[in-house]
Amino acid sequence: MAAMTGGFVPVLHAATHDRPDEIDTLTAAGAVAGALRAQGHATEIIGLDLDFRALEALKLRRPLLVFNLVDAVRGDGRLAPMVPALLDQLGLAYTGAPTSAWLATLSKIATKQALVARGLPTPPWSEDGSGLDRRAKVIVKPIWEHGSLGLDESSVMRSAAAAQAVKERTLRWKTEHFAETYVEGREFNLALMERCGAVDVLPIAEIVFEGLAAGDPRIVGYDAKWTPESLAYVGTPRRFGLEAEAPELAARLNELARACWTCFGLAGYARVDFRVDEVGAPWILEVNVNPCLSPDAGFAAAALQAGLSYEAMIGGVVENSLGGLKATA
Repeated sequence: MAAMTGGFVPVLHAATHDRPDEIDTLTAAGAVAGALRAQGHATEIIGLDLDFRALEALKLRRPLLVFNLVDAVRGDGRLAPMVPALLDQLGLAYTGAPTSAWLATLSKIATKQALVARGLPTPPWSEDGSGLDRRAKVIVKPIWEHGSLGLDESSVMRSAAAAQAVKERTLRWKTEHFAETYVEGREFNLALMERCGAVDVLPIAEIVFEGLAAGDPRIVGYDAKWTPESLAYVGTPRRFGLEAEAPELAARLNELARACWTCFGLAGYARVDFRVDEVGAPWILEVNVNPCLSPDAGFAAAALQAGLSYEAMIGGVVENSLGGLKATA
């Protein structure tokens, strides 16, 4: 992709140095800014806080587009949709999903309810941990957070223990938890990217559980995502090639990911996470409207597998967003 000459494209985040996932957002902000400069845009990294005054000041600078990396404010994911909502109010265009998609996917329970309403497969769940098959395993996880906060091997348990675990983890992490039926099997991430007005599903990544301790559940917990020195991180590499190895399964995952894009009105880029059970049936775990864009993250890896360098990927996000603006002008 040739370098573009453009206007001012600031990069927004609201991260701190308090947690590894927050630090990763700062890393992504720096990398995105670098790619924007290489594409011919002026840019600046702008950190937000609860008062959001930086957004009002930003309007006076007439940005061509705002690159929105905010997925939590002061570590609280429930506040993230306020940023696109305020950008809408200020009349500032931005990358990624619209406010409506943020609101529709913010709660994992609301996401699952929408999936069920559309006839899309998602594992059974319970808001308080009760009512699930007592013989089955469940996984207890936060409703509002999309960075696997508090998720580790102890999050998977027998259903009988779920109600108490939901209460305890809600108190411990100061955010509501719920229980979901645990799907034994394989895990896949599908990165979606809008290009030329249509959505592309990038090459499918599988998380390979090859180095976890014996008896540990095969999950991508907090350490597997954010702690490079941990056994969980080292033991869960990604690999590509499903399209050639199992084309029917790849086609089904592709179809379901596209259905999620339509169901939630996504835009720009997104990621849909799946488990595939032991009989080959896919289950939608999560729809992420703002997946991590660090150079070493899964989205960038899928883009590279599709032949897009990091710089070209970021340029494509901006170019598509600007093309959408022209189409609606």
